[in-house]
Amino acid sequence: AMEKNYVSMFLLLVAISCALAKDIGKKETKETNTKPKLPQTLSRGWGDQLVWTQTYEEALFRAKNSNKPLMIIHHLDDCPHSQALKKVFAEHKDIQKLAEKFILLNLVYETTDKNLAPDGQYVPRILFIDPSLTVRADITGRYSNRLYAYEPSDISLLYSNMQKALKLLKTEL
Repeated sequence: AMEKNYVSMFLLLVAISCALAKDIGKKETKETNTKPKLPQTLSRGWGDQLVWTQTYEEALFRAKNSNKPLMIIHHLDDCPHSQALKKVFAEHKDIQKLAEKFILLNLVYETTDKNLAPDGQYVPRILFIDPSLTVRADITGRYSNRLYAYEPSDISLLYSNMQKALKLLKTEL
């Protein structure tokens, strides 16, 4: 009798899951039909007038060849913290101006390079890499549990870290 209960419980869960999946599918198509989706640029909203690279490999290549530091922003479209930081970053005129001196990459996926997650894979996470392709693990935000995380209120710290990344470049190379 116990096994029969498990089987019927399992079948019930399967049925519910299928019904929910169908429901979700319907909802998504309705919303996408009503609102035209703008084509996604490489900036993903972090600064449309900036030049963004497409892949980590391309970014490393360009950093090395241009002698500019690379700034990598890990984020997710459905993460409220990423969205909040993106908004402040995109609207901050000084940051947008300073960002022109960097090779820029924003990623919505993790790379296989473990150096890009020195203390874990969380978002938003911003790392700097110098043209010798060294991850600057010494340029950190203010959180000891997530060294490379920035909140919207940390935008001036991010700005000074960007300046630091450029300064270190001049003194070390």
